[in-house]
Amino acid sequence: MSERSALERRIRAWLIVFVVCLVLSGLTAFPLVSEVRWGNALVDNIWLRRVGEGLDRADADYPFLLYGTDWLAFAHLVIAVFFYGVYRDPVRNIWIVEAGMIACVGVIPLALICGPIRGIPFWWSVIDMAFGVFGVIPLLILRRMIKRLETAATS
Repeated sequence: MSERSALERRIRAWLIVFVVCLVLSGLTAFPLVSEVRWGNALVDNIWLRRVGEGLDRADADYPFLLYGTDWLAFAHLVIAVFFYGVYRDPVRNIWIVEAGMIACVGVIPLALICGPIRGIPFWWSVIDMAFGVFGVIPLLILRRMIKRLETAATS
């Protein structure tokens, strides 16, 4: 197996891992009410209980508010579809990886600004920021491998 084909296989493997995580993250936003109920049954936490009460009330009295989390889930799935372009042609579509990296970095100021405005405890914002930090790591690795693939293609 040539170095180029080995690199392409590694790029595709990292892409699959990233896309699977992105899809799972999106799919978990659909059943949010039942997930938090499940979480509250497992863990006794004041904040999680408050979130559960808010979701239960919104679900009972204002279910249209949860439509926003449906769109959040859908956005994750749509973003995952874009990464198919990287799978097909990593060098040509490296911009998708770079846009994903920008989005991951953007999670941090969003959590730091909007978290306090919405009354989110800081430790919860740290959990949210971790999604950006852990999301950017495979994208950095992918970008580096794609740059190596690009170099191998031109030499």
